[in-house]
Amino acid sequence: MGRATQSAYESIKTRILGGAYEPGKKLSEEDLAAAVGVSRTPVREALRRLHAEGLVDWEANRGATVPAWREQDLEEIFELRALLEGYGAELAATRITSEEIARLRELCAEMEGYAAGQRRDRADRIAVCNAQFHEIILGAGRNRRLSALLGAVVQTPLVNRTFRRYDEAAMARSMSHHRELIDAFEARDRAWAGSVMRAHILAARATLGTP
Repeated sequence: MGRATQSAYESIKTRILGGAYEPGKKLSEEDLAAAVGVSRTPVREALRRLHAEGLVDWEANRGATVPAWREQDLEEIFELRALLEGYGAELAATRITSEEIARLRELCAEMEGYAAGQRRDRADRIAVCNAQFHEIILGAGRNRRLSALLGAVVQTPLVNRTFRRYDEAAMARSMSHHRELIDAFEARDRAWAGSVMRAHILAARATLGTP
């Protein structure tokens, strides 16, 4: 992939995941090219890649549009996350390093600090730390194919904004799950780690109102 295409891909992806475009909005190649600062060809290639990843819809007569996520989509996404990330946590339990566990503890403390505060952007800051937390666990499993499978599943606008829907009880439960995951990793207990991760993901699904 050329540099211009990569730049267009990363920029458009960031905008979609950040909720810059409303569901169903047509993504004009001309407008995107002007916004990103490249020609239309790299934008077109970037949109094809985003379509392959499920972040853009494509119709022959309409072109690219932002997906309108349905309840069924969310249910499928979180079911896949529970299965895949649960397995990833099981792998991590026997392969994670002490350095990775130490970093997980740092992220836990950072998230708990944001959760206890009243910053207007606390949900977004927690989401950034949470993404790093899950990335470390996934990486600790040392399974590249699993990482590739999860990449497209996790990165949807609604998943990224989960923490904005949390009330105080849901936030506290999420923070508790993080701490228990670390305990399971330190115990090198695959079954414990997997069960906590699955509960963690399904609790997030419930917060978004899916069955």
